[in-house]
Amino acid sequence: MNRFVTAERALRTAAPHELLDAVRRVLCQEYAADAVELFMADYGLTVLQPVSVLPHTLEPVSVHNSPAGRAFGAQRPHLEGRAEGRVRVHLPVTVRGDRLGVLSVTVPDEEHARGCLGELTEIADVLAHEVVVAERDTDLYLQARRKDRLTLAAEMQWQLLPGRSCTRPEYELGAQLEPAYAIFGDNFDWSATADRLTLYVSNGMGEGIEASLLTNLAVNALRNARRAGIALPDQAALADQAVYAHYRGRCYLSVLMFDFDLASGRAQVVDAGSPQLLRLRNGTVQRVDFEAQLPLGMFEETDYVAQDFQVEPGDRLVFVSDGVHEVASPGGETYGDAALARAILSTRLLPAAEVPRAVLRELTGHRGQATPNDDALVLCLDWRGRR
Repeated sequence: MNRFVTAERALRTAAPHELLDAVRRVLCQEYAADAVELFMADYGLTVLQPVSVLPHTLEPVSVHNSPAGRAFGAQRPHLEGRAEGRVRVHLPVTVRGDRLGVLSVTVPDEEHARGCLGELTEIADVLAHEVVVAERDTDLYLQARRKDRLTLAAEMQWQLLPGRSCTRPEYELGAQLEPAYAIFGDNFDWSATADRLTLYVSNGMGEGIEASLLTNLAVNALRNARRAGIALPDQAALADQAVYAHYRGRCYLSVLMFDFDLASGRAQVVDAGSPQLLRLRNGTVQRVDFEAQLPLGMFEETDYVAQDFQVEPGDRLVFVSDGVHEVASPGGETYGDAALARAILSTRLLPAAEVPRAVLRELTGHRGQATPNDDALVLCLDWRGRR
Protein backbone atom coordinates (compact mmCIF):
# COMPACT_ATOMS: atom_id res chain seq x y z
CA MET A 1 0.00 0.00 0.00
CA ASN A 2 1.20 3.54 -0.80
CA ARG A 3 2.73 5.03 2.36
CA PHE A 4 0.73 8.27 2.08
CA VAL A 5 -2.49 6.25 1.89
CA THR A 6 -1.32 4.36 4.98
CA ALA A 7 -0.76 7.64 6.85
CA GLU A 8 -4.10 9.06 5.72
CA ARG A 9 -5.96 5.93 6.78
CA ALA A 10 -4.22 5.95 10.17
CA LEU A 11 -5.44 9.51 10.79
CA ARG A 12 -8.96 8.85 9.51
CA THR A 13 -9.41 5.85 11.82
CA ALA A 14 -7.65 7.17 14.94
CA ALA A 15 -9.60 8.08 18.06
CA PRO A 16 -10.00 11.87 18.40
CA HIS A 17 -7.50 12.14 21.27
CA GLU A 18 -4.96 9.86 19.56
CA LEU A 19 -4.30 11.79 16.33
CA LEU A 20 -0.75 12.73 17.36
CA ASP A 21 0.03 9.15 18.39
CA ALA A 22 -1.32 7.89 15.06
CA VAL A 23 0.63 10.34 12.90
CA ARG A 24 3.77 9.82 14.98
CA ARG A 25 3.56 6.05 14.60
CA VAL A 26 3.02 6.06 10.85
CA LEU A 27 5.68 8.73 10.17
CA CYS A 28 8.24 6.76 12.16
CA GLN A 29 7.35 3.51 10.38
CA GLU A 30 6.84 4.76 6.82
CA TYR A 31 9.02 7.90 6.63
CA ALA A 32 11.90 7.02 8.99
CA ALA A 33 11.05 9.93 11.29
CA ASP A 34 13.04 10.20 14.53
CA ALA A 35 10.57 12.49 16.29
CA VAL A 36 7.14 13.99 15.59
CA GLU A 37 5.51 16.86 17.52
CA LEU A 38 2.33 18.87 17.03
CA PHE A 39 2.10 22.52 18.10
CA MET A 40 -1.13 24.55 18.25
CA ALA A 41 -1.25 28.34 17.91
CA ASP A 42 -2.41 29.93 21.16
CA TYR A 43 -5.40 32.26 21.33
CA GLY A 44 -3.19 35.35 21.36
CA LEU A 45 -1.20 34.15 18.30
CA THR A 46 2.07 34.71 20.19
CA VAL A 47 3.30 31.14 20.81
CA LEU A 48 2.90 27.62 19.46
CA GLN A 49 1.80 25.33 22.26
CA PRO A 50 2.81 21.62 22.23
CA VAL A 51 0.05 19.02 22.17
CA SER A 52 0.97 16.64 24.98
CA VAL A 53 -0.43 14.92 28.04
CA LEU A 54 0.61 16.15 31.48
CA PRO A 55 3.00 15.85 33.23
CA HIS A 56 5.26 15.37 30.17
CA THR A 57 5.26 18.58 28.13
CA LEU A 58 7.54 20.44 25.76
CA GLU A 59 8.20 24.17 26.00
CA PRO A 60 6.09 26.51 23.83
CA VAL A 61 7.90 28.12 20.90
CA SER A 62 7.50 31.68 19.65
CA VAL A 63 5.37 32.43 16.61
CA HIS A 64 7.68 35.33 15.73
CA ASN A 65 11.28 34.09 16.01
CA SER A 66 11.43 30.30 15.82
CA PRO A 67 11.78 27.82 12.94
CA ALA A 68 8.27 26.49 13.61
CA GLY A 69 7.01 30.08 13.75
CA ARG A 70 8.51 30.74 10.32
CA ALA A 71 6.53 27.86 8.86
CA PHE A 72 3.39 29.12 10.62
CA GLY A 73 3.80 32.71 9.45
CA ALA A 74 4.82 31.98 5.86
CA GLN A 75 2.45 29.00 5.56
CA ARG A 76 5.18 27.04 3.84
CA PRO A 77 7.35 24.13 5.03
CA HIS A 78 10.58 25.19 6.72
CA LEU A 79 13.65 22.96 7.10
CA GLU A 80 15.80 23.31 10.22
CA GLY A 81 19.21 21.66 10.49
CA ARG A 82 19.77 19.53 13.61
CA ALA A 83 22.66 17.62 15.19
CA GLU A 84 24.36 14.80 13.29
CA GLY A 85 22.95 15.90 9.94
CA ARG A 86 19.33 15.40 10.92
CA VAL A 87 16.70 17.78 9.58
CA ARG A 88 13.55 18.95 11.31
CA VAL A 89 10.73 19.73 8.89
CA HIS A 90 8.15 22.22 10.15
CA LEU A 91 4.81 21.93 8.31
CA PRO A 92 1.81 24.28 8.55
CA VAL A 93 -1.30 22.60 9.94
CA THR A 94 -3.99 24.59 8.18
CA VAL A 95 -7.50 23.88 6.94
CA ARG A 96 -9.08 26.15 4.29
CA GLY A 97 -6.84 29.00 5.35
CA ASP A 98 -7.53 28.66 9.09
CA ARG A 99 -4.08 28.42 10.70
CA LEU A 100 -4.19 25.85 13.50
CA GLY A 101 -0.53 25.15 14.19
CA VAL A 102 2.61 23.32 13.02
CA LEU A 103 3.61 19.67 12.68
CA SER A 104 7.37 19.18 13.29
CA VAL A 105 8.96 16.02 11.91
CA THR A 106 12.64 15.08 12.40
CA VAL A 107 14.12 12.92 9.60
CA PRO A 108 17.64 11.51 9.02
CA ASP A 109 18.98 14.05 6.50
CA GLU A 110 18.12 16.86 4.08
CA GLU A 111 17.95 14.63 1.01
CA HIS A 112 15.41 12.42 2.74
CA ALA A 113 13.47 15.48 3.88
CA ARG A 114 13.23 16.97 0.40
CA GLY A 115 12.34 13.62 -1.12
CA CYS A 116 9.24 13.24 1.01
CA LEU A 117 8.40 16.94 1.59
CA GLY A 118 5.34 16.89 -0.67
CA GLU A 119 3.83 13.88 1.08
CA LEU A 120 4.60 15.28 4.54
CA THR A 121 2.86 18.52 3.57
CA GLU A 122 -0.24 16.59 2.49
CA ILE A 123 -0.20 14.58 5.72
CA ALA A 124 -0.15 17.84 7.70
CA ASP A 125 -3.21 18.98 5.69
CA VAL A 126 -5.05 15.75 6.49
CA LEU A 127 -4.12 16.16 10.15
CA ALA A 128 -5.57 19.68 10.15
CA HIS A 129 -8.94 18.42 8.91
CA GLU A 130 -8.94 15.64 11.48
CA VAL A 131 -8.11 18.03 14.34
CA VAL A 132 -11.10 20.22 13.44
CA VAL A 133 -13.40 17.17 13.45
CA ALA A 134 -11.83 15.75 16.62
CA GLU A 135 -12.49 18.97 18.57
CA ARG A 136 -16.17 17.99 18.67
CA ASP A 137 -15.26 14.99 20.84
CA THR A 138 -12.16 15.93 22.85
CA ASP A 139 -10.78 19.01 24.65
CA LEU A 140 -7.16 17.99 24.02
CA TYR A 141 -6.47 20.40 21.16
CA LEU A 142 -8.48 23.26 22.65
CA GLN A 143 -6.54 22.88 25.91
CA ALA A 144 -3.27 22.92 24.00
CA ARG A 145 -4.15 26.28 22.45
CA ARG A 146 -4.15 28.15 25.75
CA LYS A 147 -1.01 29.34 27.48
CA ASP A 148 -3.14 30.93 30.20
CA ARG A 149 -6.58 30.25 31.56
CA LEU A 150 -9.45 31.82 29.63
CA THR A 151 -12.12 33.72 31.48
CA LEU A 152 -15.59 32.23 31.15
CA ALA A 153 -16.66 35.14 28.94
CA ALA A 154 -13.67 34.57 26.65
CA GLU A 155 -14.40 30.83 26.49
CA MET A 156 -17.93 31.63 25.31
CA GLN A 157 -16.72 34.12 22.70
CA TRP A 158 -14.03 31.88 21.18
CA GLN A 159 -16.48 28.99 20.91
CA LEU A 160 -18.83 31.29 18.98
CA LEU A 161 -16.30 32.17 16.26
CA PRO A 162 -16.14 30.49 12.83
CA GLY A 163 -12.30 30.50 12.81
CA ARG A 164 -9.55 33.10 12.72
CA SER A 165 -8.75 33.00 9.01
CA CYS A 166 -10.20 31.67 5.78
CA THR A 167 -8.99 31.49 2.18
CA ARG A 168 -10.88 31.11 -1.07
CA PRO A 169 -9.92 32.03 -4.63
CA GLU A 170 -12.03 35.21 -4.43
CA TYR A 171 -10.85 36.47 -1.02
CA GLU A 172 -8.70 35.95 2.05
CA LEU A 173 -9.91 36.68 5.60
CA GLY A 174 -8.11 37.08 8.91
CA ALA A 175 -9.30 38.31 12.30
CA GLN A 176 -8.11 38.60 15.89
CA LEU A 177 -9.61 39.58 19.26
CA GLU A 178 -7.83 41.15 22.24
CA PRO A 179 -7.37 40.65 25.12
CA ALA A 180 -7.41 37.08 23.81
CA TYR A 181 -7.80 35.44 27.22
CA ALA A 182 -10.31 37.91 28.64
CA ILE A 183 -12.42 39.06 25.68
CA PHE A 184 -16.12 39.58 26.38
CA GLY A 185 -18.13 41.71 23.90
CA ASP A 186 -16.53 41.95 20.44
CA ASN A 187 -17.13 39.27 17.86
CA PHE A 188 -17.01 38.44 14.15
CA ASP A 189 -18.77 35.87 12.01
CA TRP A 190 -18.68 34.83 8.38
CA SER A 191 -20.28 32.28 6.12
CA ALA A 192 -19.83 31.56 2.40
CA THR A 193 -21.73 29.76 -0.32
CA ALA A 194 -20.73 29.17 -3.93
CA ASP A 195 -21.73 32.73 -4.83
CA ARG A 196 -21.89 34.84 -1.66
CA LEU A 197 -19.94 35.81 1.43
CA THR A 198 -21.80 37.09 4.49
CA LEU A 199 -19.73 38.91 7.11
CA TYR A 200 -20.64 40.39 10.52
CA VAL A 201 -18.44 42.48 12.81
CA SER A 202 -20.12 43.15 16.16
CA ASN A 203 -19.51 44.98 19.42
CA GLY A 204 -21.76 44.20 22.39
CA MET A 205 -22.14 46.66 25.25
CA GLY A 206 -21.24 45.81 28.83
CA GLU A 207 -18.54 43.67 30.39
CA GLY A 208 -17.86 40.12 31.42
CA ILE A 209 -20.49 37.40 31.22
CA GLU A 210 -23.31 39.86 30.49
CA ALA A 211 -21.55 41.15 27.38
CA SER A 212 -20.81 37.62 26.22
CA LEU A 213 -24.41 36.51 26.74
CA LEU A 214 -25.66 39.50 24.75
CA THR A 215 -23.26 38.75 21.89
CA ASN A 216 -24.18 35.06 21.88
CA LEU A 217 -27.88 35.90 21.65
CA ALA A 218 -27.40 38.43 18.85
CA VAL A 219 -24.98 36.37 16.75
CA ASN A 220 -27.11 33.25 16.98
CA ALA A 221 -30.21 35.29 16.06
CA LEU A 222 -28.35 36.60 12.99
CA ARG A 223 -27.24 33.09 12.06
CA ASN A 224 -30.77 31.75 12.51
CA ALA A 225 -32.14 34.40 10.14
CA ARG A 226 -29.30 33.95 7.64
CA ARG A 227 -29.74 30.16 7.55
CA ALA A 228 -33.43 30.68 6.85
CA GLY A 229 -32.43 32.44 3.61
CA ILE A 230 -33.59 35.86 4.74
CA ALA A 231 -32.18 39.06 3.19
CA LEU A 232 -29.59 41.11 5.10
CA PRO A 233 -31.92 43.93 6.33
CA ASP A 234 -34.41 41.37 7.62
CA GLN A 235 -31.61 39.45 9.36
CA ALA A 236 -30.84 42.64 11.26
CA ALA A 237 -34.53 43.24 12.03
CA LEU A 238 -35.10 39.74 13.40
CA ALA A 239 -31.94 39.85 15.52
CA ASP A 240 -33.01 43.30 16.75
CA GLN A 241 -36.35 41.86 17.86
CA ALA A 242 -34.67 38.93 19.61
CA VAL A 243 -32.33 41.21 21.58
CA TYR A 244 -35.07 43.71 22.44
CA ALA A 245 -37.46 40.95 23.54
CA HIS A 246 -34.90 39.76 26.09
CA TYR A 247 -33.34 43.02 27.29
CA ARG A 248 -36.16 45.54 26.60
CA GLY A 249 -33.63 48.17 25.49
CA ARG A 250 -31.34 47.91 28.53
CA CYS A 251 -28.59 46.30 26.43
CA TYR A 252 -27.92 46.43 22.71
CA LEU A 253 -25.32 45.38 20.20
CA SER A 254 -23.59 47.29 17.40
CA VAL A 255 -22.96 45.42 14.17
CA LEU A 256 -21.63 46.08 10.69
CA MET A 257 -23.08 43.55 8.23
CA PHE A 258 -21.98 42.74 4.67
CA ASP A 259 -23.39 40.43 2.02
CA PHE A 260 -20.94 40.16 -0.92
CA ASP A 261 -21.66 38.80 -4.38
CA LEU A 262 -18.49 36.87 -5.18
CA ALA A 263 -18.86 37.22 -8.94
CA SER A 264 -19.30 41.00 -9.15
CA GLY A 265 -17.91 42.35 -5.86
CA ARG A 266 -21.19 44.17 -5.21
CA ALA A 267 -22.32 44.09 -1.60
CA GLN A 268 -25.26 45.05 0.52
CA VAL A 269 -24.38 46.69 3.83
CA VAL A 270 -26.25 47.34 7.07
CA ASP A 271 -24.41 49.66 9.46
CA ALA A 272 -26.00 49.35 12.90
CA GLY A 273 -23.50 50.84 15.31
CA SER A 274 -19.85 51.45 16.09
CA PRO A 275 -17.63 49.02 14.09
CA GLN A 276 -15.81 50.92 11.34
CA LEU A 277 -14.32 50.11 7.93
CA LEU A 278 -11.14 51.40 6.31
CA ARG A 279 -10.23 50.54 2.72
CA LEU A 280 -6.73 50.28 1.25
CA ARG A 281 -6.91 50.82 -2.51
CA ASN A 282 -3.98 51.70 -4.78
CA GLY A 283 -1.77 52.61 -1.83
CA THR A 284 -4.31 54.96 -0.21
CA VAL A 285 -6.24 54.31 3.00
CA GLN A 286 -9.70 55.79 3.21
CA ARG A 287 -12.39 55.46 5.84
CA VAL A 288 -15.67 54.21 4.37
CA ASP A 289 -18.79 55.67 5.94
CA PHE A 290 -22.29 54.28 5.66
CA GLU A 291 -25.65 55.60 6.77
CA ALA A 292 -25.72 54.90 10.50
CA GLN A 293 -28.70 52.94 11.80
CA LEU A 294 -29.72 51.95 15.30
CA PRO A 295 -27.87 49.15 17.14
CA LEU A 296 -29.67 45.84 17.52
CA GLY A 297 -32.08 45.77 20.47
CA MET A 298 -32.09 49.49 21.30
CA PHE A 299 -35.77 49.99 20.38
CA GLU A 300 -38.69 47.76 19.52
CA GLU A 301 -39.27 46.78 15.87
CA THR A 302 -36.56 48.85 14.21
CA ASP A 303 -36.52 48.70 10.41
CA TYR A 304 -33.17 48.37 8.66
CA VAL A 305 -32.22 49.39 5.12
CA ALA A 306 -29.33 47.97 3.12
CA GLN A 307 -26.90 50.21 1.24
CA ASP A 308 -24.88 49.33 -1.84
CA PHE A 309 -21.11 48.96 -1.78
CA GLN A 310 -18.63 47.96 -4.46
CA VAL A 311 -15.33 46.22 -3.80
CA GLU A 312 -12.64 45.93 -6.48
CA PRO A 313 -9.94 43.28 -7.01
CA GLY A 314 -6.88 44.28 -5.00
CA ASP A 315 -8.88 46.08 -2.29
CA ARG A 316 -8.01 45.45 1.34
CA LEU A 317 -10.85 46.09 3.80
CA VAL A 318 -9.95 46.47 7.48
CA PHE A 319 -12.78 46.37 10.02
CA VAL A 320 -12.17 47.60 13.58
CA SER A 321 -14.24 47.84 16.74
CA ASP A 322 -14.39 50.93 18.97
CA GLY A 323 -11.77 49.31 21.21
CA VAL A 324 -9.32 50.07 18.39
CA HIS A 325 -10.23 53.45 16.92
CA GLU A 326 -11.23 55.03 20.27
CA VAL A 327 -8.39 53.76 22.48
CA ALA A 328 -6.43 56.54 24.16
CA SER A 329 -2.70 57.00 24.76
CA PRO A 330 -1.37 57.76 28.25
CA GLY A 331 -1.64 61.43 27.26
CA GLY A 332 -5.28 61.06 26.27
CA GLU A 333 -4.79 61.11 22.47
CA THR A 334 -7.28 58.90 20.62
CA TYR A 335 -5.80 56.35 18.22
CA GLY A 336 -8.10 57.49 15.43
CA ASP A 337 -8.11 57.25 11.65
CA ALA A 338 -4.63 58.70 11.03
CA ALA A 339 -2.86 56.15 13.23
CA LEU A 340 -5.01 53.35 11.83
CA ALA A 341 -4.14 54.40 8.29
CA ARG A 342 -0.42 54.31 9.14
CA ALA A 343 -0.78 50.84 10.68
CA ILE A 344 -2.67 49.56 7.64
CA LEU A 345 -0.07 50.97 5.25
CA SER A 346 2.80 49.52 7.28
CA THR A 347 1.23 46.04 7.07
CA ARG A 348 0.24 46.21 3.39
CA LEU A 349 2.72 43.49 2.37
CA LEU A 350 1.49 41.00 4.98
CA PRO A 351 -1.16 38.39 4.15
CA ALA A 352 -4.63 39.07 5.51
CA ALA A 353 -4.27 36.49 8.29
CA GLU A 354 -1.21 38.33 9.67
CA VAL A 355 -2.61 41.87 9.50
CA PRO A 356 -4.92 41.87 12.58
CA ARG A 357 -2.16 40.73 14.95
CA ALA A 358 0.26 43.30 13.51
CA VAL A 359 -2.25 46.15 13.82
CA LEU A 360 -3.04 45.16 17.40
CA ARG A 361 0.69 45.23 18.23
CA GLU A 362 0.81 48.81 16.89
CA LEU A 363 -2.21 49.59 19.08
CA THR A 364 -0.43 48.26 22.17
CA GLY A 365 2.42 50.70 21.53
CA HIS A 366 -0.02 53.62 21.31
CA ARG A 367 -1.92 52.52 24.41
CA GLY A 368 1.27 52.29 26.45
CA GLN A 369 0.14 49.23 28.41
CA ALA A 370 -0.04 45.55 27.57
CA THR A 371 -3.58 44.95 28.81
CA PRO A 372 -6.36 46.96 27.13
CA ASN A 373 -9.26 48.48 29.03
CA ASP A 374 -11.71 47.47 26.30
CA ASP A 375 -12.11 44.72 23.74
CA ALA A 376 -10.28 45.25 20.47
CA LEU A 377 -11.20 43.52 17.22
CA VAL A 378 -9.45 43.76 13.84
CA LEU A 379 -10.65 41.89 10.76
CA CYS A 380 -8.90 42.06 7.39
CA LEU A 381 -10.49 41.08 4.07
CA ASP A 382 -8.34 40.93 0.92
CA TRP A 383 -10.53 40.90 -2.15
CA ARG A 384 -9.21 39.17 -5.26
CA GLY A 385 -12.46 38.81 -7.16
CA ARG A 386 -13.58 36.03 -9.41
CA ARG A 387 -11.88 35.56 -12.77
